[in-house]
Amino acid sequence: MVRVPKLTRADATAALRNPLAFIAARWTPTTRTVRRAALAALVMSVVIVVTGGAVRLTGSGLGCPTWPKCTDDSLTATREMGLHGVIEFGNRMLTYVLCAAVGWAIIAARAQKPWRRSLTRLGWAQFWVVMSNAVLGGIVVLVGLNPYTVAAHFLATTALITVAALMWQRTREGDGEARPLVGKAVRQLVWCLIAASVLLIMVGTVVTGAGPHAGDSSDVPRMPVDWETVSKVHAVLAWIVVTLTFALWFVLKAVDAPRGPLNRTRDLFLILLAQGVIGYVQYFTDLPELLVALHMLGSCLVWIAVVRVTLSLRERPTDTPTDAPAPQEYAATSASMAGPR
Repeated sequence: MVRVPKLTRADATAALRNPLAFIAARWTPTTRTVRRAALAALVMSVVIVVTGGAVRLTGSGLGCPTWPKCTDDSLTATREMGLHGVIEFGNRMLTYVLCAAVGWAIIAARAQKPWRRSLTRLGWAQFWVVMSNAVLGGIVVLVGLNPYTVAAHFLATTALITVAALMWQRTREGDGEARPLVGKAVRQLVWCLIAASVLLIMVGTVVTGAGPHAGDSSDVPRMPVDWETVSKVHAVLAWIVVTLTFALWFVLKAVDAPRGPLNRTRDLFLILLAQGVIGYVQYFTDLPELLVALHMLGSCLVWIAVVRVTLSLRERPTDTPTDAPAPQEYAATSASMAGPR
């Protein structure tokens, strides 16, 4: 058996003063562990979007009519509140699971040797976005599911997904200076793709705010725009994103770009096609709840794919050893670009 070292008073004091440094001095996670921790935070960021959508689609948005308590007299849902209270309170509890996942990512990044400050900062950025969005979620309840606050709540979660995806990617890279793998014209095309994707997501929140799924009852206010018109604008933007993605793939092929950007662009194109099919089917079938939930999941996956396409256009040399040898193709690419500096 492995003997557990005794915890002295000095150790306890050090742990209270700086818990992360205390853990880092006694535990060194593998690179794979750090990657898994970052991926767990990203997955939970997506899960919280889907469960938040379930709250709205089941009409449970005011299942807990106040915040931070569930009722004025109870911190948790009561039996009298029925299923809606359970669903809304359960979604609130998942925020703690999300915090745990983000916390694990922060601890793993801080304990990694050598310490990469950039990863730790990305972990803390996720933490503060989660805390801010939790407060915003409470405001959503207090203002009776005002559609503008609901839209802001979703956009804040999209920001969280962005930072989580960035941290996950950075766990696979070093901290060297970023080096572009494609030319300036290709990068400008990707910025157009990003702008169109952001606009697509923002208009999607307007579709939600004007649509029939208010989140609770018919008394919940909706955005004063024609839902079908906004839906058509949303569809046009989706086709623009698809066209830009196909154009990007074609250009990358033409300039003989590395496999990374090509593969990420292909993934984005396939996700967009699946998302488009779901979008059209839900539109012509009067928005069944299950398809709307799948469309929300697809929205998260589309944005993650866009972020991955953007990050694939450059590489950062890896100075720290990894747990497994890098693929031969990537190792050759890095070696050819990592000349004397």
